[in-house]
Amino acid sequence: MDTISARIGLIGDPHATPEPLAEALALFRQEKVGAIWCTGDIAGYGEHLDETAVLLKDNGCRVIKGNHEQWYLEKANHKEASPTNVYIKSLPQVIHEEIEGTRLYLVHASPPQSMTEGMRLLDQDGTVIEEEKQAWTDRLAHFDHDVLIVGHTHQVFAEQLGQTLVINPGSTRFNHCCAVLSLPNITIKWFSLSGQKITYTWNWGDEFNRLIK
Repeated sequence: MDTISARIGLIGDPHATPEPLAEALALFRQEKVGAIWCTGDIAGYGEHLDETAVLLKDNGCRVIKGNHEQWYLEKANHKEASPTNVYIKSLPQVIHEEIEGTRLYLVHASPPQSMTEGMRLLDQDGTVIEEEKQAWTDRLAHFDHDVLIVGHTHQVFAEQLGQTLVINPGSTRFNHCCAVLSLPNITIKWFSLSGQKITYTWNWGDEFNRLIK
């Protein structure tokens, strides 16, 4: 890949909320990324799934299924071949490929194909939990990729776990965040969204408890 196409925009967990997603996509155009990868969970919580799906499709984003897509398909009327239904059905569970000599793996929660066992490396204050970091380092000891990109937990981090750099770009809706990954030097540039500071951990609090009921 050339210099431009070795820059990958990373977005996570848009949750049917198109406004911050559109802002992230505009930032990626300014940064001249060559590809955009999304960690899944385009459905859930928000009320604008169709608009969110159209944004992802129209911008050529590579998207994987998350647990909210799985739940959506279980509830959706499969007899209705709506554009959104067709799109979500078409999404893969993982993406893995080599770019600029770097082996990349994209999965919603954790490898090889989990949509629900998330990598929760940060505490409520956004500080790395060393025991969790070590536990996942041990689990990834034989993971044969240089970069692992995950979502699901609504946390924002880039942590080296053994031979693998694990990146969670956070949720465009809840963490107000996206990122650009540059290869082959493997550097991360973070961007805040919606005029807010990046929320490094969004897992606790009354709002979350209300939304998951």
